[in-house]
Amino acid sequence: MPLSLRVALLLSLSASSVIAQTTAATDPGIRTIPDANKNLTGRAPHGIDWSPDGKLLTFIVDEPEATTPGKAGDIVQIDAATGRASVLATAEQLSKLTSAAVNEKDADHRSRYGMSAYLWSADSKHLLIDNGGRLWLYDIAAGTGTLIVDTHEGSGDDPKFSPDAANVSYLHNHNLYIHPVSATGKETALTHDTTDTLLNGEVDWVYLEELDVRSNYFWSPDSKSIAYLQMNEAKVPQYPITDWIPTHATIDNQRYPQPGDPNPAVRVGIVSTKGGKTKFIEVPFSPNNDYIPRFGWVDANTVYIEVLTRDQQHLNLYFADAKSGKTRLVYTDTDAKYLDFSTDLNILPGGRFLISSWRDGHVHLYLYSYDEHHPLAADATLTRQLTQGDYEVETVDSIDPKSNTVFYASNEGSPLEDNLWSIKLDGTAKQQLTTGRGTHGTSTSPDGVHFTDFYSDATTPPVLSLCTISQNCTPIWKSKPVARATGVTSSIVTVTAADGKTKLYGRLTTPAATTPATVPLILNPYNGPTPVSSIRNSWGGSQIFNELLAQHGFAVLDIDTRGSGGRGRDFQQAAYRNFGPVQFSDQMAALDQILAQYPQLDSKRIGWWGWSWGGYFTLYSMTHTDRILAGVAVAPVTDWRNYDSIYTERYLGLPSTNATPDPNNIYAIDSPITDAAKLKGRILIAQGTGDDNVHMANTIQFIQPLIDAGIPYDLQLFPRKTHSIAGPTARDELFSRILWHFETYLKP
Repeated sequence: MPLSLRVALLLSLSASSVIAQTTAATDPGIRTIPDANKNLTGRAPHGIDWSPDGKLLTFIVDEPEATTPGKAGDIVQIDAATGRASVLATAEQLSKLTSAAVNEKDADHRSRYGMSAYLWSADSKHLLIDNGGRLWLYDIAAGTGTLIVDTHEGSGDDPKFSPDAANVSYLHNHNLYIHPVSATGKETALTHDTTDTLLNGEVDWVYLEELDVRSNYFWSPDSKSIAYLQMNEAKVPQYPITDWIPTHATIDNQRYPQPGDPNPAVRVGIVSTKGGKTKFIEVPFSPNNDYIPRFGWVDANTVYIEVLTRDQQHLNLYFADAKSGKTRLVYTDTDAKYLDFSTDLNILPGGRFLISSWRDGHVHLYLYSYDEHHPLAADATLTRQLTQGDYEVETVDSIDPKSNTVFYASNEGSPLEDNLWSIKLDGTAKQQLTTGRGTHGTSTSPDGVHFTDFYSDATTPPVLSLCTISQNCTPIWKSKPVARATGVTSSIVTVTAADGKTKLYGRLTTPAATTPATVPLILNPYNGPTPVSSIRNSWGGSQIFNELLAQHGFAVLDIDTRGSGGRGRDFQQAAYRNFGPVQFSDQMAALDQILAQYPQLDSKRIGWWGWSWGGYFTLYSMTHTDRILAGVAVAPVTDWRNYDSIYTERYLGLPSTNATPDPNNIYAIDSPITDAAKLKGRILIAQGTGDDNVHMANTIQFIQPLIDAGIPYDLQLFPRKTHSIAGPTARDELFSRILWHFETYLKP
């Protein structure tokens, strides 16, 4: 493109942006780039938690509002019985609990993995406040905080109260420590390893990201022992994450197993809280291959250990005597392709446990029993399948042992919605507890009497309510009013997959224009396997950017294809060993159907953009069709050999050992780098240089064949930013760049 024309386009876009900003001052329905990267609804309370006795609901205020007391930074408590709200700890009190500045990585991990800023003690009288790795004991009655210890670990300290509330445990320098809740007490190191490749109770990156592990150590019910996972990463290859901002660049070497690489070698150990030698439990296991994704206590003398084989087709549950180390295999689950590993094991009183499986084609709950007094005496036996039907159980919210009631979230009724349900352990009294067409994020109180409901639908911004099980709800936080986007229509659409029979759901956002073939269409699917579907009847922050694009004259289409989650085993496993082709064929089939239904869309001006798996999908599609004029890939996987072992092998198996690409190797077939020289359309790749999830090597490797083939491309780097490219400055720059790209290459 001639430079003068590029400059003219830039001036035109700048002028239109100024006009849009000016119009926005008078029309609240006009979307701007800052709108797309801030919460127009207001920031909802975070750190929502229940006191162990179920009497108090607590949360941290982000933005003060009339329905509850407190100001930004306060911890507010609500008496569940009366609904009376008061400030438990003020921002001023908490501000005295100072810490060093939190770095980019720690801030990202705390947000990305939902790490709590405070914890309740079992006696419901104290909070443990984690301020950047500095652990404070906050006395609720006195309103004062006492510094217990500085872990110097940032987001990796994983602090916990002991069940008897006498001690605090935490991680430091890859070892496990405990400290009395008294600041004058002395810490005790329970493990003493000095090598950086031995992690005692610590969660490494791949377990954190791909197995949803949030902690790798647990107190025994009697507070006398701790079970922990020891991870030996000596054989795990390292990836260098470089920081180029300092004059002398620095490198953070991340342990990151790629497909076929050695995984961390793991084993469960039991250590007394008085210190001493660890007793390691031996279970049938392939070191540097198999996984221990879950473990914990059955009772004060017995632990359970789940072993997931490397191919993720076999899950074995063992009970082990904590003192002798003797083990017994009590439960197994298998799948010919791969297991949907997502839900924790729930140990119940009376020798029972609840576990999820998709063995009947959908994720459901199964109740098993075992000898409570002699857990290793016999195999566990199936008591009953607790839930069943054409829907997915998404999570177990809680279990009330007194009433024998399970509270769980499911999408029964519609894959676009979810609700909180309850059912008795005997399979009776199944009941839907939430109401309203939309999505409900819930948290049930420990006593099974109350729950919180974070509700929204496609046109209703979120509302947080405190509810009783009898369904009497009182709002405790409401979104700010958000004006409807001016001149924009958005609706759920249905199409048929490429197989000609499977129903697919999507969302289409369009400008008001109705003149035939005048509106460019941008596809924005994710389509990677997820626990729930991407298309939901819920309020979504990403929709603001879709509306902005529509106000700039673009239509935006997002379709959930086969291979994505929330629709059952067969729907998701359609992409097994076929990672990309199935989703692509469904997208092309959906595109043709939508173009036929909406004549205002221009079939000659198609764009595509996505993030992470969606970024991969953008590149895959642009190397397999010439229908896409412009695309944006944010943090894309370009070669599946670059991504991590657990995720990639689940869907593609182990990579070929051939030195050169095998044309029948699915790693080559499903990786866009193989066909980079066939890329059509103008591509923009955006990447954070500090991305510890999808490494920058993916982007660098993909650029080389583009250069070799003489294919032009655009590149936007974000120094130090991780996978989420977080922060308003970086996000505004990214979304402005995406808009510019489509304005430049999709407009006439």
